[in-house]
Amino acid sequence: MLEFLMFWGVLIALAILFLSSAIRIVQEYERGVIFRLGRFVGARGPGLFFLIPIIERMEKVDLRVVTADVPTQEAITRDNVTVKVNAVIYFRVVDPGKAVLKVLDHIRATSQLAQTTLRSVLGQSELDELLAQRDQINQRLQKIIDEGTEPWGVKVSMVEVRDVELPQSMQRAMAAQAAAERDRRAKIIHADGEFQAAQKLADAAAIIATQPAAIQLRYLQTLTEISGDNRSSTIVFPLPMDFMKVLERLTAFPEQSPEQK
Repeated sequence: MLEFLMFWGVLIALAILFLSSAIRIVQEYERGVIFRLGRFVGARGPGLFFLIPIIERMEKVDLRVVTADVPTQEAITRDNVTVKVNAVIYFRVVDPGKAVLKVLDHIRATSQLAQTTLRSVLGQSELDELLAQRDQINQRLQKIIDEGTEPWGVKVSMVEVRDVELPQSMQRAMAAQAAAERDRRAKIIHADGEFQAAQKLADAAAIIATQPAAIQLRYLQTLTEISGDNRSSTIVFPLPMDFMKVLERLTAFPEQSPEQK
């Protein structure tokens, strides 16, 4: 009786072991790459399915987007400036079979390719382009890396250059350039303001010349402004405008000599 129970116990244990090795569950964001006697037979999932123990083997591949940091790379730009740049890359597996068959570790391989491509693109770009046209640099990096990872079943969706580190001497030179540019703009704005003010004064003079009474009104307004300032110590003696005309007439005739008189 004891031997009979032990026999059935061994059978039950073998059945449980058989079922545990045959049943596989693959998550929604995964795919199972199946090998039968070492040969690739396809990808399965998601869900529950059975494998033939010993004969079939499965490797799971994650299909979610992977975010990988590209370490800081030091390179020399096309205009001979040494820069240090780091980036971040976003990619995912679109063909699980190729991701297992064509490359040993698709995450590490994509990261290494991104580092090499980043140094290459930096060497082909100028510093101004790297600082002002970063979107174009990102698109160029994404295109080149995506073409390199396509045989591995990996799709690169985005590459972003994050930080650009410049030498201290270059930073001081750029700061001096920016200060000179601000001074240039300030001088241009000041000169433009003077030009506009001169134009307005010329227009005002032309209007006053056509209306003689306007200068009298402006004269009285100026007197009001000066007398209304309590802090002013200036004493104003109003002088009639007609008296100024008399002076102009007198100065228009030259003084006669005693012989002429």
